[in-house]
Amino acid sequence: MYILMLIIFVLGYTAIALEHSIGIDKAASALITGVLCWTVYVLGAMNIVDFDSIPASLIALFSEGGIEATDKHHMILHYVTEHQILEQLSEIASILFFLIGAMTIVELIDAHEGFTVITDRIKTRNKVKLMWIVCVLTFFLSAALDNLTTTIVMVSLLRKLIDDQQHRWLYAGLVVIAANAGGAWSPIGDVTTTMLWIGGQITTSHIITGIILPSLVCMFVPLLWLSFRLKGEVRRPRRVEQADHYLDPTSKFERNFVFFAGIGGLLMVPVYKTVTHLPPFMGMMLSLGLVWLLTDILHKSKNKEFRTKYSVVGVIRKIDTPSVLFFLGILLAVGSLQGAGHLGQMANFLDTTIGTDTPNGIYGVSIVIGILSSIVDNVPLVAASMGMYPLADVGYFMQDGLFWEFLAYCAGTGGSALIIGSAAGVAAMGLEGISFGWYLKNISRLAILGYLAGAFIYIVEHMVFG
Repeated sequence: MYILMLIIFVLGYTAIALEHSIGIDKAASALITGVLCWTVYVLGAMNIVDFDSIPASLIALFSEGGIEATDKHHMILHYVTEHQILEQLSEIASILFFLIGAMTIVELIDAHEGFTVITDRIKTRNKVKLMWIVCVLTFFLSAALDNLTTTIVMVSLLRKLIDDQQHRWLYAGLVVIAANAGGAWSPIGDVTTTMLWIGGQITTSHIITGIILPSLVCMFVPLLWLSFRLKGEVRRPRRVEQADHYLDPTSKFERNFVFFAGIGGLLMVPVYKTVTHLPPFMGMMLSLGLVWLLTDILHKSKNKEFRTKYSVVGVIRKIDTPSVLFFLGILLAVGSLQGAGHLGQMANFLDTTIGTDTPNGIYGVSIVIGILSSIVDNVPLVAASMGMYPLADVGYFMQDGLFWEFLAYCAGTGGSALIIGSAAGVAAMGLEGISFGWYLKNISRLAILGYLAGAFIYIVEHMVFG
């Protein structure tokens, strides 16, 4: 059963990686994988779980519930079904609630066309200038929102700015690099960084100060490379003017109000956690509630249809539910491997082959994880790392330790090497129809160059400043 769990996990990830080839949504593959892994784990628990590893406090608790301490079968079964899976579920739920809240706020801003506050100010047609404007904007917007949402917004913007498909694909690929780099240094900018933040591996101030420079280098190097190769101006799409020109359903004041209220709510989340020490999803739920309240007040004089369409009630149906279910499935699968001990064995393997007792070993393990994140999703890799290496009081694995900080960079930016390696890449692929081969030929080497340059800067930083 132990080996079967691993086989199911590998097959599930293969299905996820080949999503577009086999025509099966990765969310379905992830959910099936997660549930089957736990099913096999439970069925084979007697042969997988070491009875002596169960904490004495849990044995005493189960005994109070009527289970004999000598009844190893039922004791192990309750340990898996009433302790391990519920412990995993609590961690997963905090991540999912956070994501749902953030995605809803962003959708609310988009419904009010609040992002026009930014997009209407881009006037240049020069290829190099437009590239820098779009990518720098993506970088910082991704830090404030998240890389997936930012990619969706910026790719939608590119359709209004660039007519030629090949040029638009090039800029979309750069948006993926910039979005992943921007999300890596912010606790709310990338799912993996959020996971580490929620788990207590990193704090807001340290991740920003420690990773922002390598992340900037990760984006700047590809842009500098292309700055000497791009020439001329882009061709803007033609706009068909109609007599009955479309009128914005919301006023300028309403668009600006919702935009700044939403962004302010998202930026409040890390501050809320720092002040209250409550889980981040609590701050996100508070922000969602406040933005919901403000928009209801804003539109209270409108008709019911309008209020429904432009309130949380209307936009929550538009959030990327499959992505949420994908994270649920994949985190369940990783949680089962953590509970059964697979991740511990992987940690031991890395320790013996590369080593994690020296800075060079830490760099090596993190860089390997970053490269792997371009092949498979970075979410399970970070989840696996969190399972492999528990938080320590001192050393490389303590809060804000060398491993966690560098992992946040590597996992966040390494996925840019392939278009299927990050949520931002998958979003760009879906919106623009970018092929795997085209991205590999035109963008991958730029992404790898930036990734390695940023990693080098981080290592130099740590060697010089400690």
